[in-house]
Amino acid sequence: MTLRHLKIFITVADLSSMTKAAESLYIAQPTVSQAVSELESYYDVKLFDRLSRRLYITEAGKQLLGYARHITALFDEMEQAMKNTKKNGILKVGASVTVGSVLLPQLVSEFARTHPSMQIEATIKNTKEIEALIIKNVIDFGVVEGVVHTPDIVSTAFMDDELVLVCGKSHSLYNAKSITPFELSKLKFIVREKGSGTRELFESMLASMDIKWQLLWECNGSEGIKSAVASGIGVTVISKRLVEKEVQNGEMSEVAIDGIRFIRKFSIIYHKNKYLTEAVKDFIKLCYSFAKE
Repeated sequence: MTLRHLKIFITVADLSSMTKAAESLYIAQPTVSQAVSELESYYDVKLFDRLSRRLYITEAGKQLLGYARHITALFDEMEQAMKNTKKNGILKVGASVTVGSVLLPQLVSEFARTHPSMQIEATIKNTKEIEALIIKNVIDFGVVEGVVHTPDIVSTAFMDDELVLVCGKSHSLYNAKSITPFELSKLKFIVREKGSGTRELFESMLASMDIKWQLLWECNGSEGIKSAVASGIGVTVISKRLVEKEVQNGEMSEVAIDGIRFIRKFSIIYHKNKYLTEAVKDFIKLCYSFAKE
């Protein structure tokens, strides 16, 4: 069993196809099949079920995949470190959309000031997607507002965040100070896509109170939601930090919900097997210092 076997196996698992893996790796398809077969023989397990010309990874395959990703990633890190000891390092951070909009720019700016030799690569996606990138070791760690569901990921909360109900100037709720939870079922909501931390908290909170809600529009980013709400076509529940300016200038109005507060945490997440470099540790310390401020 070699590193090459593992890299081929990872590619097959990611693409669910021997042929596509061969094309991706620029090698012959029989070579890919042989590498997978040798792995199965070596460990005496079945890594894929082959059904109707499609591959489905087995439980044993999933277990090997987790180890394989980290073995190959650690090897790549070693190669980079040994070949570029005198060059600048790279810090790969992922952030969910809300964190990426209201907090990450400040964090990156301050970190760059204290670590001028570090290059920072930031990826902004929803919490579920950031979680997937950590599992695949594409990024070093993430800063998210959503709940992480993968047991292999360590999640540590460091800052509170609150979601608020807001509407535009032309909406009938604009002058309302508060509404009852029952009235939420009469509103048309503009919300984030599934997989976002904001959407998950909103849905789970209303479901726990058996409150039905109407979906008007689904957006993949906060700016699209704010624009739609400002036009008056619907309402949204969004991070208070994201609409502070709009509420202050009267473009939007915050409406309290009797007996309900949407409180959540911003969290730092990383794989339990990830080696945390000093740079990563420094960035995490910076997150905590921002929370205190």
